[in-house]
Amino acid sequence: MKLFHGWLSSASRRVRLCLAEKGMPYESVAIDMGRQEHHSPQFLAMNPNGVVPALELAPGRFLHESSTICEYLDEIQPTPPLRPDDPYARACMRNFVRWTDEHCLPHLLILNWSLALQPTASQWSDDELQARLARIPTAERREAWLRIARRPYTEGEKAAALAKLLRLPDRMEEMLAQAPWLFGERYTLADIAAVPFIARIAELAPQALDADAHPRVQAWWHAVQQRPAFTQARLERFDTVLKARAAA
Repeated sequence: MKLFHGWLSSASRRVRLCLAEKGMPYESVAIDMGRQEHHSPQFLAMNPNGVVPALELAPGRFLHESSTICEYLDEIQPTPPLRPDDPYARACMRNFVRWTDEHCLPHLLILNWSLALQPTASQWSDDELQARLARIPTAERREAWLRIARRPYTEGEKAAALAKLLRLPDRMEEMLAQAPWLFGERYTLADIAAVPFIARIAELAPQALDADAHPRVQAWWHAVQQRPAFTQARLERFDTVLKARAAA
């Protein structure tokens, strides 16, 4: 298998976590999102949405969407299991993962892109910008790239995005009232889905994860970081990665 991914992409981090938990070998192909390699014809042939990650199973056979990829991996290698045994619980898990995609990801993108992609995009000429926008397959992502290139998100917009992102630890605190993991005694794809968001919250608003604000989430986050897969998946701090790139 080949995983085409971005090191700082939350969806890519999910898939790397799942692969690490499964102990499944794969070839890592890092995609430079600043250079818009995920909008190239070669990448669009793997994922017509033009977003990372994409998983190549065999020549001409690809999967995209991180939640789909993770469930596929759990099906082809069921040990260790990463989904609840009960069908109802599995359905609830899928709803939670979808909730993070719909209610957390858009706000995280504002914060991440402003930091990681805006410095490069803001330097493009008008002609370069139009050429790059023409390669993006979805209107939503074209608007996001236009914003960071020409109309950067304001401090107020970024503060509002962070406030909305913090609804996640609020929800998780309730879910963790009865068990150490989000869907019981077993670590599941729901926990994997939440990890990239909590990792960024730990960097952006660490006070939200302290014992006074969300003690159960704090304990959950500590347990997540002790798992060998967390280290293997390389969820490095944003500032560390960006500093290393600038120095390269």
